[in-house]
Amino acid sequence: MTDETRDDAHNVVIIGSGAAGLTAAIYAARAALKPIVIAGSQHGGQLTLTSDVENFPGFEHPIQGPDLMEAMRKQAERFQVEFINGDATSVDFRRRPFLVVAGEETLLTRTVIIATGAGTNWLGLPNEQRLIGHGVSSCAPCDAFFFRGKEVAVVGGGDSAMEEALFLAKFATKVTIVHRRDSFRASKIMAERALRNEKIGVRWNTLVEDVLGNGEVKGLLLRDTVSGRREEFRTDGMFVAIGHHPNTEVFKGHIELDANGYIALDHHTMTSVDGVFAAGDCHDHHYRQAITAAAYGCMAAMDAEKYIEARRG
Repeated sequence: MTDETRDDAHNVVIIGSGAAGLTAAIYAARAALKPIVIAGSQHGGQLTLTSDVENFPGFEHPIQGPDLMEAMRKQAERFQVEFINGDATSVDFRRRPFLVVAGEETLLTRTVIIATGAGTNWLGLPNEQRLIGHGVSSCAPCDAFFFRGKEVAVVGGGDSAMEEALFLAKFATKVTIVHRRDSFRASKIMAERALRNEKIGVRWNTLVEDVLGNGEVKGLLLRDTVSGRREEFRTDGMFVAIGHHPNTEVFKGHIELDANGYIALDHHTMTSVDGVFAAGDCHDHHYRQAITAAAYGCMAAMDAEKYIEARRG
């Protein structure tokens, strides 16, 4: 008996339980692969930090992000998907079957689907986390509609901040970009697009020191980096656009990552290691939507199934 056919090896271990991981689990389970999902410390991924979700197909009325992820998990459980709580703490992709450690659990598996997602780079303000979903956001395509006819602020100075501001300007009456320097680091074309938009203004040399409001955002506490003067700035929402970081630290040295830590894909959803696949925001830094993450989860599960069948052949 070779290592590839060991009886104690699972077919698929999925690391992550967001839209990508849960979709991969559903597809893998329906293919009779009996997947194991390492759910992570944040069950459901970034959608658990989102309030109303209106752009996920199949829901006529808005659904709360946590409710959507709970429904996806229950759907996976209906197909007898097994969940392990906690994070993957180490992996070994040099041996076969692969080894994945999560807390007290040591798993051997023929394939791995990495769906660990990415996290927002937040500002670290006293009231920031408390008001996420109540006026604080990091995703204009997700939440801009809720600010129709309102005033919002975008924090950042790169391309992502320009994109957020331009998207928000389609809905909000006024968008203020708050940037800590006196020039953007965004590409020239993106900066010019934002500056030409009559709805978009800029507060240069300005830091956000706190978010104001109890149940919802009422304003920001700003500090001028030149004069040091502080002021309260009225706004209905704050969109943080200072980048994201992929949750791929544990995979460094085991698979190929790009300069920013995102997983590099070799073919379809295959990583640089045959039999290790990736799905969702851990590799996709362009779209970062629940529906695209779910689509990648579907693809990764189908790729894993074909990989396993070919090796059995």
